[in-house]
Amino acid sequence: MAYDLIIRRGIVVDGSGSPPFRADVGVSGDTIKSIGDLSAERAETVIDASNLIVAPGFIDIHNHSDLTIFEVPTADNYVLQGVTTVVVGNCGSSPAPLTDVNYEEAVKWVKKEHPEVEVRWRSFAEYLNALSELGPAINVAALVGHGTIRSAVLGFGPERPSERDLQAMRELAREAAEAGAFGLSTGLIYIPGTFSTTEEIVEVAKAVAPYGGVYSTHMRNEGVGLLDSVSEAVTIGLRAGLGVEISHLKAAGRPSWGKVSAALRMIEDYAARGYDVSADAYPYTAASTSLATLLPRDLRGASSDEVLRRLREPDAVGKLRERLGEAVFEERHISWSDIMISYSPKHRELEGMRMDRIAESLGLDPVEALVKLLLDDELATGMVSFSMREEDVRTVVSHPLVAIGSDGSVGKFGVGKPHPRRYGTFPRVIARYVREEKVLSLPEAVRKMTSLPARKLKLWNRGMIRPGFKADFVVFNYYSIEDTATYENPHSYPRGIRYVIVNGRVVVEAGKLVPNVRAGRVLRRGAPD
Repeated sequence: MAYDLIIRRGIVVDGSGSPPFRADVGVSGDTIKSIGDLSAERAETVIDASNLIVAPGFIDIHNHSDLTIFEVPTADNYVLQGVTTVVVGNCGSSPAPLTDVNYEEAVKWVKKEHPEVEVRWRSFAEYLNALSELGPAINVAALVGHGTIRSAVLGFGPERPSERDLQAMRELAREAAEAGAFGLSTGLIYIPGTFSTTEEIVEVAKAVAPYGGVYSTHMRNEGVGLLDSVSEAVTIGLRAGLGVEISHLKAAGRPSWGKVSAALRMIEDYAARGYDVSADAYPYTAASTSLATLLPRDLRGASSDEVLRRLREPDAVGKLRERLGEAVFEERHISWSDIMISYSPKHRELEGMRMDRIAESLGLDPVEALVKLLLDDELATGMVSFSMREEDVRTVVSHPLVAIGSDGSVGKFGVGKPHPRRYGTFPRVIARYVREEKVLSLPEAVRKMTSLPARKLKLWNRGMIRPGFKADFVVFNYYSIEDTATYENPHSYPRGIRYVIVNGRVVVEAGKLVPNVRAGRVLRRGAPD
């Protein structure tokens, strides 16, 4: 038979964790048809993969490209990492559902943060349709955010939901699951998720359970309260009837270092008893989020205009100075020198600098500098916080129940000083933890980036090289693959990745993006693709 694509003489690492083997792989349309000796077969496109690794396309189980994919639909910084599928809607935040309660605030935020993006949706189904019309270069699977659902019913404040409110939240969750959401996510340090109780989350999650989704959570505390937070996450999943995915598992802050081993033992214990409990992590010792998360949650629990008004009050700095000592230094156990500004639309000259040096350069103390940045940037300031130790990162990323997720997003090349995970996560795992440190075998590392996340999401036709599976591949040189992005110079693509194929179409050839090829799809839970 004739094929559309044959990858010849590659060393196949099939995603299952099994040992590599040399074989040809034949593709017809978007589907793998044959694996073996295809030397007598013909194809419209032939890739010579001699001495190269042929693996399933990487699946980023924790991604934040919900809106930025509309700005950069070619997804350059992920395609060039070998990523063929991203999972968005994480940390309790998704672009939908929007109601009269949260629509105005959501649109205002999008116009400020992503001015090129037009919000053309209200429901989760309409958001997925807008993604489909976009035609992204990679596959996109979406979770629905509990924080967004809560804001659609209660707004952004600390109000407790009534039974009527809970029913409205359950209905929005059900509609999203019916539209194809792969599960429910929470962000329990973010507004408004931080105001929710365990019981509230269980009730909303129950609406998703009949559709077979997952409960993915940015837990309440990743520092001194790590183990209690793992317990809450598992409790929610078990009571709601959902598999549990603990997002970006880490121990943040020096007093918490080492707690990841106990957290992993908890996860192992539940998994050994047959519960679907697992985690994901990124291979770096720094995290990244909004600078505004340093503010006390009662100050953040309002619309952006109200937060800015409160920060402009004459006594705002004095009050914050008293409270941030406890919140930043005692609870999180990080110092101002651990916080680097990654994005500041009004102060680009400060991007890449630490907060202690920024304060010094501005002639202010750190709290005054914090307030100035948030006011000038209208809360859009981004930060990287250096709060983890390498030993813990190594322990987590090498654990068999932990998938790899970048926690990054598609972005424009050269804008800001983003976390290097945006460019280097997946090559870094192979270069550092497989080839250099040898804490993972190559088949195991590939499994953690392919079939493990696919299994978690119940994507039964992706994540492995098998006949009948979708033809998503990454072809790379094991000896030269490496991440090149750093905190100082994050906008740097990795090396060693020769080809990337999405749904049977070549999108990266000889290490370069193929122009005008956007072969990705919007994946919907329970629907054929």
